[in-house]
Amino acid sequence: MKFRNQYNSITIFKDCFIITGIYFAIFHESLTYMEFQVKFRVNEHLYLRDPETSAIGKSIVKNAIDLIYEIGFEHFTFKKLSQKISSTEATIYRYFSSKHKLLTYILNWYWSYLEFISKQRLLELKDPHRKMEKILEIITHNDETHDQIEDYNLSRLHNIVISESSKSYHVKDVDIINKEMVFNPLKSLCGFIADVISDASPDFAYPRSFASTLLETAHDQQFFSEHLPKLTDNAERKEHQRYVLNYLRHITFNLI
Repeated sequence: MKFRNQYNSITIFKDCFIITGIYFAIFHESLTYMEFQVKFRVNEHLYLRDPETSAIGKSIVKNAIDLIYEIGFEHFTFKKLSQKISSTEATIYRYFSSKHKLLTYILNWYWSYLEFISKQRLLELKDPHRKMEKILEIITHNDETHDQIEDYNLSRLHNIVISESSKSYHVKDVDIINKEMVFNPLKSLCGFIADVISDASPDFAYPRSFASTLLETAHDQQFFSEHLPKLTDNAERKEHQRYVLNYLRHITFNLI
């Protein structure tokens, strides 16, 4: 995964390992880039055995993303996943105790990635409103990013977030689950966005509420635009991501 590194240095963010020193590459416009890999710490309460420590564990996560994307979380089972990876349900259960924890694991990775990429992109910007604009581009996937990171298909991950993320926390046991701090990556991302909002509008009284509203609206409006268009104003039913970005721009910059 390539990121601009104008100062030949890397900022280490909370809950993120960065493995550097792969190589340098010179690209167009004489800009220097460093290629490096990122690893995120995912809450240990979500797994029984860390899937990052083995090839089969990584295969479970990668193929779970593909299968949830293909058939939806409601129809997703460990039996179907075991068939997809040519293994057994018992093998999957050695890593994850339930499909809910596997989904939350996948979402945690995504939220951590989104905060990381947001911090990287904003390093280049000084103007607070331009930073806010970049946040909106990132959360609506209108920012230029790679489609494949650590063997995970980001386009499919984004689709899963739009369709399935609420199923991670809209559950009866959410208060119990929350005590294990498994939603910390989502909270951290919202906290970072809230800081950007406060920087752009210091007197705005609801930065955290607005940050979480922006994230949820980005997901809901794209889902509605694609599947229930009469709940939106995207009558042409095309360029869904661009439509959602324009909508969020309108409400954001008229509010803050």
